[in-house]
Amino acid sequence: MSPARSKVEIGDRAARYYDRFLSLLSLGQYSHLLKVAVEKMGIKPGESILDLGSGTGKNDCFMVKKVDSGGKIVGLDISDEMLSQARKRCRRYPNVTFKEQRIELPLPYKEEFNKVFISFVLHGFEDSQKLRIIHGAFQALKPGGAFYILDYNEFNLEKIWFPIRWAFTRWECQLAAEFLKLNIKEMLRGQGFADFEEELFFKGHLRLLKTVKPTAA
Repeated sequence: MSPARSKVEIGDRAARYYDRFLSLLSLGQYSHLLKVAVEKMGIKPGESILDLGSGTGKNDCFMVKKVDSGGKIVGLDISDEMLSQARKRCRRYPNVTFKEQRIELPLPYKEEFNKVFISFVLHGFEDSQKLRIIHGAFQALKPGGAFYILDYNEFNLEKIWFPIRWAFTRWECQLAAEFLKLNIKEMLRGQGFADFEEELFFKGHLRLLKTVKPTAA
């Protein structure tokens, strides 16, 4: 049987073990990867951050310590189980809120955030949906704000170490394999973003891609 095209929407049982699964798949490096990515974002006290597909809230609990009490984090997800875990995990932080929202649909934000973050989610959408997500991020950002995408980098799946290739083909969706060949920077440029920077992880197989919403001329 062919793999599913997308695994963005997962059931409650899978959501309960989501972090544990990613930790296993990354050989125990998942939490460390998120912490390093957050460090690379250059978050400042008082900033506002929108987290698209916020999952269990691990990203947000790391980021809120950077924005301090003067900033805010808003996480969007569609899974009741993910939202429940995220609210429980970040319950100590009153400036972190989670909302049920499909991120490929129009978002209710316009120039409200300094940064938008999306982690291992974008690859699971069809290209037309990716464009709508990117457009939503662009609209939500203040001029000069940055969009950070933590996801797979472009690479040849056939040339990587067999155990990783097996795990990828066994557990990931068809859209993830297509994402490896996608020129995401062109998509971002087409929606108005500019000035790309990237940090690579896991021998270049994962990437934190930063791009900026230009300031008004």
